[in-house]
Amino acid sequence: MTFYDLIWLVPVFPLIGAAFNGLVSNRLGLPKTVTHTVALLGAGAAWLWGWAAVVQWMLTEDTHRPYVVEVFSWIQGGELAIYGGRVVPLEVAASFQIDALSAVMLGFVTFVGFLIHLYSVGYMHSESDRAYARFFSYLNLFMFAMLTLVTGSNLPVLFVGWEGVGLCSYLLIGFYFEKDWCAAAGMKAFIVNRIGDFGFLLAIFFAFFYFGTLEFAGLHEAMAAHHGVPAAAATIIGVLLFVGAMGKSAQIPLYVWLPDAMAGPTPVSALIHAATMVTAGVYMVARCNFFYQLSPTAMLTVAVVGGATAVFSATIGLVQNDIKKVLAYSTVSQLGYMFLAAGVGAYIAAIFHVVTHAFFKACLFLGSGSVIHACGGEQDMRKMGGLRKHMPTTFWTFVAATVAIAGIPPLAGFVSKDMILAKAFEAGLTDLNGYGTVYFLLWGLGLAGAALTAFYMFRLVYMTFFGSFRGGEEAEHHLHESPWTMTLPLQVLAVLSIVGGLLIGFPGQLFHLEGWSLIERFMAPVVLGHGEHGHHAVSFALEWGLVVVSVAAAVAGILVARRFYRLDPSFAKPRALAERFPFAYRLLLNKYWVDELYDATVISGTVKGSRLLWEVDARVVDGAVNGAAHSTVGSSFLSGVFDLKVVDGGVNLVARIYDVASRAFRRLQVGYAQGYAMVMVFGAAVLLGVFYLIKL
Repeated sequence: MTFYDLIWLVPVFPLIGAAFNGLVSNRLGLPKTVTHTVALLGAGAAWLWGWAAVVQWMLTEDTHRPYVVEVFSWIQGGELAIYGGRVVPLEVAASFQIDALSAVMLGFVTFVGFLIHLYSVGYMHSESDRAYARFFSYLNLFMFAMLTLVTGSNLPVLFVGWEGVGLCSYLLIGFYFEKDWCAAAGMKAFIVNRIGDFGFLLAIFFAFFYFGTLEFAGLHEAMAAHHGVPAAAATIIGVLLFVGAMGKSAQIPLYVWLPDAMAGPTPVSALIHAATMVTAGVYMVARCNFFYQLSPTAMLTVAVVGGATAVFSATIGLVQNDIKKVLAYSTVSQLGYMFLAAGVGAYIAAIFHVVTHAFFKACLFLGSGSVIHACGGEQDMRKMGGLRKHMPTTFWTFVAATVAIAGIPPLAGFVSKDMILAKAFEAGLTDLNGYGTVYFLLWGLGLAGAALTAFYMFRLVYMTFFGSFRGGEEAEHHLHESPWTMTLPLQVLAVLSIVGGLLIGFPGQLFHLEGWSLIERFMAPVVLGHGEHGHHAVSFALEWGLVVVSVAAAVAGILVARRFYRLDPSFAKPRALAERFPFAYRLLLNKYWVDELYDATVISGTVKGSRLLWEVDARVVDGAVNGAAHSTVGSSFLSGVFDLKVVDGGVNLVARIYDVASRAFRRLQVGYAQGYAMVMVFGAAVLLGVFYLIKL
């Protein structure tokens, strides 16, 4: 028995930790040491077992084919008629697989997830024993759901993990449920994701109808062979799957839940934004790339939504003052880059950016948590400043991650983002699917997003770490560096933010060294038709030209941020701009009033519609039912009166007549024979008289 034969144990380890802390530690109030030890063991075991399984699989199996492990038969139904008149049995197994894509996801999800667990030990130490146990139970459960999602070998198992991360996001975002705004944020995340999940469910049904299987290997083979299925099937399924991804990975118009997810503890934000939930949509699109490869419409939809989201959310991040909100909109923007990559067919570049983003975004969120921890819970950057001298480790690690996300070479963010921009430009150059002009425009959006990202991230650094502290003298006396359990994960993630991109995705094409990108070689078998459509379309000179342009855009953003927020500690220039363009400033500060628009239309309409339906139910439906009841009661009363007065009256009248008559005639019954004889004679005489008269 090999490690990868027991790949299903990877999600089980954190599930055991979640069950223990949720059912035992939380109920009994066990010491925090016990709680976080169990949680760390669960996450650590998943990390070590997952890495061991990946390495052993790579050494012993054919990495060009997925290795599937069936644990048990899950869903068994009768035979169903599907497209083309075929009849197939409904059989779904609880099965897990390891291939290049799941191996990459396992590698960074378990590792970054473990670091976030370790960081949480220091960050959550002030919580009560039971709240502490509840937090780590949810955190372990989150790991279980995400690992189930990335290792499932079919759509239903993936969907179980998909719903699991949605549930855990609700529980963790609303962790401080006694605060109304936290509970509301958790509910918002849950409801918005349900909208997307409806599309995902429809996609599963359509996939089975058209192909008769829900296994990824079977769907991949069916799409490769075309199987006589119309191209419209790929479009329908691809678009519906992307609806689910828009909810889970916060793309326009379903992005509104993610900034509010900051209501949860900061380690939760890091886990959601870096290692788990929001990357699920990108993973799912990459996993189901065989649908998108055969549907230009679905690919274009993904690319356009991704490119628009990348710039739209970046503009909002320009003026936000909450340190976590800036990072939240940064996440939405970076996810847009990932979908832009997938939309131009660069699925490997999308996953590459998922990995590098996990490094620097986890570092940024955990760094912001370290800042908030030192500032006594303060999140407003206008009340910070000068923290670099009080928190040197947090400062340098944060700067490393910021330079990475800004796209400065040779850090991780540059390597993956440059690959995405190059692929987008190449799609325009080759007129991919006949939409070349659109892809050039999307490349332009990506370039603009790079400049905006560099600006608002260095704005965050300058406002938080430079200048003088603006939070008051008393608060400044309490500033301190975070404990080692918090700074060690920051240091590890900072190193990966610097060298991680070059280690796994060295851009060899920039140096005429094709094949040097490990992640491209490793993941090639996962992508349908990878390498079958010609050579690299971008020339060596053009490749370097694109690099220069993207780096220049990032540097320009940094220089503007430096001029506005570093050289001028009073922030006079940005204030002057806000006063000169008040509407634009309010537009960005209020996030384009999208939440208000939703409140006024969708939410208000839903509430009013619900109230209308309630009125219809109460007045019409219940009125009809109650009217029928009243009519029945009234008619029953009349029927009762008729029965009592008429029917019973008639019966009683007959009885009364007989009663009276019997009382009258009984007087004739005297009991004397002579009297009876006399009456008989008299009666006979009367009869004879009558007879005689008739004869006359």
